[in-house]
Amino acid sequence: MMQSVELSFASPRKLPKPKDLRGNVVVLDIAFASEAGGKSFETVTLPFIEALGSRLRAWVDHHDSLHHARYAEDARFVLSTKAEHGACPEMITPEIVARAGRIDTLVCHVDFDGLASGAKWLRGGEEPYPGCDADARAIDTRIGTPGPIAQRIDRALRARPRDHALFGLIVRHLSTGLSDTSLWQPIDAAGAELAPLEAESRRLAKAFERIEPSIVLVDATTRRGPYDKTLLLLVGQERASVSAVIDGDNVTFAAAFDSGINFLEKFGISGGMPTVVSIHRSKLASALEALGVKPTEASRFA
Repeated sequence: MMQSVELSFASPRKLPKPKDLRGNVVVLDIAFASEAGGKSFETVTLPFIEALGSRLRAWVDHHDSLHHARYAEDARFVLSTKAEHGACPEMITPEIVARAGRIDTLVCHVDFDGLASGAKWLRGGEEPYPGCDADARAIDTRIGTPGPIAQRIDRALRARPRDHALFGLIVRHLSTGLSDTSLWQPIDAAGAELAPLEAESRRLAKAFERIEPSIVLVDATTRRGPYDKTLLLLVGQERASVSAVIDGDNVTFAAAFDSGINFLEKFGISGGMPTVVSIHRSKLASALEALGVKPTEASRFA
């Protein structure tokens, strides 16, 4: 039987205030904060965990972090690396849900992976639809092709990455096994808004600059309108082993999930996704050097 809980949506760098979360809490698909985003585990994640105290009933996540070791003996924390689990929903089992007991609030990440995790928890560890776990893995790793249900939802989320009302609607739709077909209307309406963002991404992709060894980089700071960074990075990966997008004060690096590249190790970052990482633009030159770019070439981007 589905539990009746409140939903809260978050990111590793922006967690809700514990005092605003009702009762017992479960956290799903939220990575431990790292230095990459200008925050840290000690300033963001640790205070959140300590403030929740015994109210935290479970934390399930599949992003790498050196700080996972702190909680190896705490059964509430079900933590893995991205290599071990390409997506979070596959980690949520009926046993983990039962062990947590009754909860009052779910804190979820805001991509398909995170929202599907929330829906699966509400269903007691049962997939929202057959193949949902595999779809989450395909979307989060960008390996393979997700099914049509996941594609529709993923497009909506990429078009409206900050729409909390949409996030809640998607979790509820998935948690009821997609039984209310009328809920597809607002999801598909949001997904339709992605087309112009994709067009702008493809226009920006024409300006990718190749840097040896096998890196392409583009500055999307000055653009004609909103764009889809996921698509832009994927287009870059079609042209080189590493793609990088500058956007204001941030730079995002991406490589294929099965590339063997680990940006966390190369950049000296304590946690996150090994093959997708964002850093401050001031660190761009040193990051390029860490990837094998000659110092004289990397200095052009300082």
